[in-house]
Amino acid sequence: MDFAIAIAPIVVLIVLMTKRNSTPSHVALPAVAVMVYAIKLAYFGTDANLVNATVVKGLLTAWTPILIIWGAIFMFKTMERSGGMDVIRTWLNGVSDNPVAQLMIIGWAFSFLIEGASGFGTPAALAAPILVGLGFPALRVAILCLIMNSVPVSFGAVGTPTWFGMGQLGLAEEEILRISLYTATIHGAAALVIPLMALLFVVDWRAVRANLGFVYLSVLGCVVPYILLAAVNYEFPALLGGMIGLVSSIALARKRIGLAPGSRGTAAASEGIPLPILAKATFPLWGTVLILVVTRIEQFGLKGFLTDPTPIFERGIGSFAEFSTSASLVLTLDRIFAADSIWVLQLLYIPAILPFFAISFVSFGLFRLGPSTIRRISGETYERMEKPIIALLGALVMVQLLMVGGEESVVVLIGTSFASTIGDNWVYFASLLGAVGSFFSGSATISNLTFSGIQDSIAASLGIDRTIVLSLQSVGGAMGNMVCINNIVAVCTILGIANREGFILKRTILPMIAYALIAALFGLIL
Repeated sequence: MDFAIAIAPIVVLIVLMTKRNSTPSHVALPAVAVMVYAIKLAYFGTDANLVNATVVKGLLTAWTPILIIWGAIFMFKTMERSGGMDVIRTWLNGVSDNPVAQLMIIGWAFSFLIEGASGFGTPAALAAPILVGLGFPALRVAILCLIMNSVPVSFGAVGTPTWFGMGQLGLAEEEILRISLYTATIHGAAALVIPLMALLFVVDWRAVRANLGFVYLSVLGCVVPYILLAAVNYEFPALLGGMIGLVSSIALARKRIGLAPGSRGTAAASEGIPLPILAKATFPLWGTVLILVVTRIEQFGLKGFLTDPTPIFERGIGSFAEFSTSASLVLTLDRIFAADSIWVLQLLYIPAILPFFAISFVSFGLFRLGPSTIRRISGETYERMEKPIIALLGALVMVQLLMVGGEESVVVLIGTSFASTIGDNWVYFASLLGAVGSFFSGSATISNLTFSGIQDSIAASLGIDRTIVLSLQSVGGAMGNMVCINNIVAVCTILGIANREGFILKRTILPMIAYALIAALFGLIL
């Protein structure tokens, strides 16, 4: 009965969003959040203060994805109004007019690089609008970007899901490296199938087959260095793999290697764009990547400062909470409603103010945009954000309520119920638990934080090497990004797609199942 009550809200949400006349996410998500709130109080008997504090934490936590999405839309509206997007379209068509090449360069290799640098859903925020600008349909681009942004995720944001997500288990360095290598190997095998499935949502099979050589060369350009690096390092596989893959993919496309006969670049258009003009037009993109790399890599020294929570100002807000802020604007609310609940926002570290808004403001001067244009950009961005803000507030409240309670949380109850039912066959299903964590939270890191302890205990009870099961958890957390409601809402918002979240979910779940089958096979082999 506990399991049935726990999973009921998730079933209701999926039904609401995937039925023929689907309920819009800005209605369905808040409604299900209210349902979870009632269940936590009435059925599970969770302390009311803790439940209410969790609601507040969810409402505040939602502003992390809201600010990121807002910043991404703001920056791309700036690029559109400045004319920069027109130059980029011309240049990309100059590299190759082949749609498969364009999809692999931007949707695969470029996204791979951005995931390695940042995570936080930034790859779709950057890649999807570029592809739409090249003439690809927005809905199909959304599906492609969600599917493509899976292979690099375990090493996204300079390896955060791996080294931080599993950091609480007390793993030895050699165990983390073994998990890193196993994870990258499974992802590498999936990369032989998943990009093909993604492409088929945008172009037909004949086009994919005709350009199959290029597709696999582009895939291998990212994946081979990714796996090799994962054997010795768990921070840079996606970042450096994506960088190598992007450069090699562009070079291959220019030389038409692996592309269908007749594929060409519009040489005159490409060569007709002087380098200074191209550099200026692409400033928002390379400026964003530069800021992400500099602020994410520890050795540059900025990451420690931007994430330093040491308070310089503290004040109690009556019986509500204790507020503090650090010099780098790490905002904290602790002891919300006197409960064991804390909210933290690293305002300068999440990819919102830095890089999106900062790059946009620099672009205003660089492209000499007047006040009327800036007002139009601001207005269009706000209009795009109105309903998604409600959806994300509902989603994060629901997620926080599902995860509150530690070992007695709804998420853990669902996970342990599945594990106890499946028993000795767990190796075939371990990745799906990781996917459940990402579906709920929208984060492979949170999935690993939530479920890696459970996975570790299951491995011990079944006598399986813990590094194998934890690798499957890591892979599952990455593949779950395809079906995560938060991510689907985010990419729909960025592309201006209304009320199609359920449509997208029903399609991204198919490649996720294929991913899970590949993970299960490798789990058996390992």
